[in-house]
Amino acid sequence: MGMTAMFRERPDFHDRREAGRHLAARLAHVAPARPLVLALPRGGVPVAFEVAQALDAELDLLFVRKLGAPGYEELGIGAVVDGADPQLVLNEDVVRQLAPSPHYIRTEMQRQLREIERRRKTYLGNALPIEAAGRTVIVVDDGIATGGTVKAALKGLRKVHPARLILAVPVAPADSLAELMGDCDEIVCLSRPSPFYAVGAHYAEFDQTSDEEVIRLLCEACRFGHAPKPLGASLPS
Repeated sequence: MGMTAMFRERPDFHDRREAGRHLAARLAHVAPARPLVLALPRGGVPVAFEVAQALDAELDLLFVRKLGAPGYEELGIGAVVDGADPQLVLNEDVVRQLAPSPHYIRTEMQRQLREIERRRKTYLGNALPIEAAGRTVIVVDDGIATGGTVKAALKGLRKVHPARLILAVPVAPADSLAELMGDCDEIVCLSRPSPFYAVGAHYAEFDQTSDEEVIRLLCEACRFGHAPKPLGASLPS
């Protein structure tokens, strides 16, 4: 029996939905700010759905796509972070070493933005990303290992000036969280195991989240965050 199998005998959470409910309880203090919940697809969506439901908050997706280096696709020169105002986050050390041309970076960014647009359309149809500027924003995933994607997401969101930026995850290693503290205003994490093996080891059920489940949850979440209506707000058509 491997380490993961042994660890699974006492997982922290049954599944992502249960983890989301526990996370929501720790985020109750944010509800009065009418936050925007942003899920990192796909695994973050069931967790974020429970948070959005409990807080009656708007739910949207946050896509992060790595920009591959010229000739070295696996090496990231940075990332593009989706949103109403997409942001480019460069890995300055790698960019300095490889010195890709501005044309290459622009072309690669456009390529990844097209992929983001394709995926967004799959999950949300023609719905536009919800504006994060000036909002209290909660970024949710099902867990963090190294934190590279989350770090890019937080750095990208910072550039659009949310009023408050909160990272909320069920499980993550303490060292990864320490590296992310400077990129957000608050971190809510339910479990910081040491040693840390893998995110999935902390769930009894950790199947891959399907496209169908993402679409269904996002459709159901459309009703969150719209009541009570602010004075003078127009009714949905």
